[in-house]
Amino acid sequence: MLNIHSRIVRRLKWGVAGCGKFAEEAFIPTLQMLPKSKLVSLYSNDPRRARQLADKFAAQHAFNDYDEFLKSDIECVYISSANINHYTQVIKAARAGKHIHCEKPMALNSAQAEEMVSVCEENKVLLSVNYVHRFHPIVAKAKEIIDKGMLGKIVSITANYNVDYAPNDNFRFKKELSGGGALWDIGTHVIDLLRFFGGEISDINGVVDNIIYKSEVDDFAAATVKFERSGYGFFNASFNTKRSFNRVEILGYDGAVSIENLIGKTTKPARLVIQLNGEGKKAFRKRANKLLYALHSVQKAFLNGSSLLVTGRDGLTNIKLMEELERKCLNAKI
Repeated sequence: MLNIHSRIVRRLKWGVAGCGKFAEEAFIPTLQMLPKSKLVSLYSNDPRRARQLADKFAAQHAFNDYDEFLKSDIECVYISSANINHYTQVIKAARAGKHIHCEKPMALNSAQAEEMVSVCEENKVLLSVNYVHRFHPIVAKAKEIIDKGMLGKIVSITANYNVDYAPNDNFRFKKELSGGGALWDIGTHVIDLLRFFGGEISDINGVVDNIIYKSEVDDFAAATVKFERSGYGFFNASFNTKRSFNRVEILGYDGAVSIENLIGKTTKPARLVIQLNGEGKKAFRKRANKLLYALHSVQKAFLNGSSLLVTGRDGLTNIKLMEELERKCLNAKI
C-alpha cells in the first residue's frame, strides 16, 4: 500500500492598496506567479475600481475603506497608492501588524519616512521598498564582483535613467502629491543603485531643473556624490528624452564593468560587460523579471522573518539624499 502524504504549502496572504496601472499590469500578475503568495484583498478609494480588479484577479475582497481593508484576512500589504498616501497607509498597516512592501519614494519627506520606520520597528513588522533594480541577476553579479575586490579600489560609478514623460494629470506632476518630479520618481532608483554598488554617500551636489517640460515638478536632475569608502558617483534622471542610453558603469583601479538594458528596457536581456586587468573582455546576457526576483525575496522575508535586501531605512536614506540635493540647488538660486 502506498503511503502518499500531500504537502500543504503555506501561502502568504496579500492585500494591495492602490489600484493604478502598475498594480494592475505589473505587480498583481507577477505576484500570481509566486506559489507561496495569494492575493486576498484590494483597496481603492474608488469602490468600482477595487471591485473591478478583485474580479479580474479572483481576489476575495474589495474595499474603499482602508481600515476595513486592514481587518480582512491579510498578512501583508503592498502599498501602490499615490505618494501622498504612503505615510498614513504604512503607519496604519504597521499598527495593524501587517508586513509592508511600499512603492518608492516611500514618503513625501524624511520626517514622514523616519516615523514610518520607527512605527514599523515598534510594531515588529517588516518594511521593504520596491527598488527592483537591485534584484536583477546581472546586478547581483556586478555586486559580487565589487565585493570580491576584483575591480580593486572603486574610482567612479555612473548610473542614468532617462525617459520621455510629458506632464499630464497624473499625481506625479503635482508636487504636494508626489514630493517631486523626475528626481523623486526615477532618480530615487539610480541613487539606490549607487548606494548598492558604492556604499553609503557622504556628500551630494548637482542640479534639479526643467529643461524641456515646464510643470510644478522637475523634468531633469543630475548629481555628483562622494562615497564614504572610495570614489565618486554620477547620475542623471529625466522625463525629457525620447531616445537615451541608460546604463551603469563601474570603474575600479583593476577593472571595470558596465550594465546595459537594465533600465527602461523590458524586451531586451540585460548585458553585463566585464573588463579585468590582464584578462580578455567578457560579456553576459540575462533576461529576467526584476519584480519577480524582488517579490521572491520579499516573500521569503515575510514568511520566515528573515532579513530584507531593501529596507525602510534604505528608503529613508534615499529621501534624505534627494532632500539634500534639492536644498543645495535652492540655496544656489538664492
